[in-house]
Amino acid sequence: MADLHDDLHEYTALELHQLLQRGDVTPLEATEHYLARIDRLDREVGAFAHVTPEAALERARLVERDVAHAAPLWGMPLADKDLHPRAGVVTSYGSRAYAGDVPDESDDLVRDVDAAGAVSLGKTATPEFGLPSYTEPLAGRPARTPWDLSLGAGGSSGGAAAAVAAGMLPFAPGSDGGGSIRIPAASCGLVGVKPSRGRVPAGSGIDRLAGLGVVGPLARTVADAALLLDGLIAPRGYPARHPFALRPPGEDGPYLGAAIRGEGRFQVGVMLDTPWDDFTDIRVDDEPRAAVEHAIALLDRLGHGVEGLAPAPEPGYPGAFRTVWQAGAAGIVVPDGSDDALEPLTRWLVERGRERTAGELAEALGWLAGFERRTIARFSAVDVVLTPALAMTPRPVGWYDADDAEENFAQQVRFTPYTSFVNVAGLPALTLPVHDTEAGLPIGVQLIGRPGGESTLFALAAQLERAARRGRRRPPVW
Repeated sequence: MADLHDDLHEYTALELHQLLQRGDVTPLEATEHYLARIDRLDREVGAFAHVTPEAALERARLVERDVAHAAPLWGMPLADKDLHPRAGVVTSYGSRAYAGDVPDESDDLVRDVDAAGAVSLGKTATPEFGLPSYTEPLAGRPARTPWDLSLGAGGSSGGAAAAVAAGMLPFAPGSDGGGSIRIPAASCGLVGVKPSRGRVPAGSGIDRLAGLGVVGPLARTVADAALLLDGLIAPRGYPARHPFALRPPGEDGPYLGAAIRGEGRFQVGVMLDTPWDDFTDIRVDDEPRAAVEHAIALLDRLGHGVEGLAPAPEPGYPGAFRTVWQAGAAGIVVPDGSDDALEPLTRWLVERGRERTAGELAEALGWLAGFERRTIARFSAVDVVLTPALAMTPRPVGWYDADDAEENFAQQVRFTPYTSFVNVAGLPALTLPVHDTEAGLPIGVQLIGRPGGESTLFALAAQLERAARRGRRRPPVW
């Protein structure tokens, strides 16, 4: 038993869940193990904004004593992204403006992971208010990919991804308004899932501007991601409780079965164009392109149909998306009323957002609604669309322009041009590693499903995961 407890991080989240259910490991033992991992490794990784060991140990004891084993995430360690308030725990939103702020109430996601029986170990790092696609807040340390500490973990769920990739957590929830789960998952060699709009009750996107931001899992395996997604959707058990009448088509899950079985033959469309092509020079580097080609070869070997999708230019997309992104930032409130505490990119987004008129916002929202319909129609002939996860390999820490906000935004677009349009369309998407660079960095691809098509994504991703035969690869930081 001593060896078992020493090596808990070597188990998948699903295996750890089974150990907990059998009583081979207790929630307290799992919590103590992962807290020790954080204490040893996070100084160089920068995954956590705040660690709460005393609260975590108290919570683990409470779960053991008072929470039914049937809770879907019973005893599982995870952490809250620093955008999600937890009562009594510092929540800084990655911003100096909220340094030391302690909320009185928890948000819906925090309450749901608690209801599912999970044990939070702290808050994972995020960029300021989760706005950029990299996690290098001036309020804290940069989050680095454990595969190469000179490179960033992506964002905005960069801390969550770095923690899972380094074995400091078995899995973690993240949020995704333009790629914020899939970008760090791809940067850290993980599986990241952006569910359909409306799928996760505590992070549906329905109550967000343009329906962009949703909640989903980051994990080391496809099955682990499905396990966490099931717990987020139905923390009190199925059928899931939904606060809105609007929901995506298809079943709410559970999805773990689809991820374990990995069955079915599907038609896959390959998309290499992006809606940002008229905004800046979009180039897919050799390594991400090779990952797509490798995935196509695996799909062909597995017997799936693969076809290229003809380009569909959308020159209105960059302007409409920027309008909505800036308008979303306009609502940021700084406690002391001074925007001077904000980082240059955030301040630029806030200022531009406040300059937008109601008419401009209405026009942008209407255009994006039309884009959603056109995108769903474009993809309707296939079951899944395959794209690069990122157009480049993970960027070096400090690569993004810290002063010129326009150039910073363009850099983010060039790095990750394949993610935001999926949020606009409300579609489910999953990224997973299938290949490696010569330097040993994992490179992923993105799978985009039909509305409500999570089961198909999990089934196909499981097949790719098996066919890639990557085994349990570990980063140098482990």
